[in-house]
Amino acid sequence: MSDETKPTQDNQTDVDPAHAAEADEAGSEDAAVDPIEALQAENAELKDRALRAIAEMENLRRRTEKELKDTRQYAVAGFARDMLTVSDNLRRALDFLPDEDRKNADAGIASLIEGVEMTERELLNQLEKNGVKRLDPEGQKFDPNFHQAMFEVPNTEVPNNTVVQVVQSGYVIGERVLRPAMVGVSKGGPKETPTGDGPAGQSAPGQTVDKSA
Repeated sequence: MSDETKPTQDNQTDVDPAHAAEADEAGSEDAAVDPIEALQAENAELKDRALRAIAEMENLRRRTEKELKDTRQYAVAGFARDMLTVSDNLRRALDFLPDEDRKNADAGIASLIEGVEMTERELLNQLEKNGVKRLDPEGQKFDPNFHQAMFEVPNTEVPNNTVVQVVQSGYVIGERVLRPAMVGVSKGGPKETPTGDGPAGQSAPGQTVDKSA
């Protein structure tokens, strides 16, 4: 065989089999990607983001509404506390008058007494319209969240730590204690019977009470 007919390898380019396999695999993967599936995945991601954004906006709206409600409700706390002093003075004036003198009072004094009573009632009504409620704990279990014990009264007929006398009424505004009731509690009676419910208008045992008003 002559030199002219011998195959030459000088102009041939060597191909790495590993590179060729990788290129074929990448090409097959690109060919396997379904554009519809890609669009569906992108749509699902966008939908998830939109739902999260809506949920965050709803939570923000609720927090804002609660903050505005609390601001409106508790803005009058200081003023209401001052008005309680006025109510206390009206009540003291009425309690200071003996029943006998009230019965025998002439028309002028009787009108004055009635006017003071009407003023007290109207003041309490206006306070209640603004969220201030009076506590009436007599006969209820003593609760340090709402009551301030001033003294103990020996009494064997009621359970221990029962409120048997109210020295000064207590008040709440919303969920906050505006002023605790000053009370006398019993001692010497049977042990307390645990119950699941707190006194009327009060929290059950273990419930958190806000005293920041």
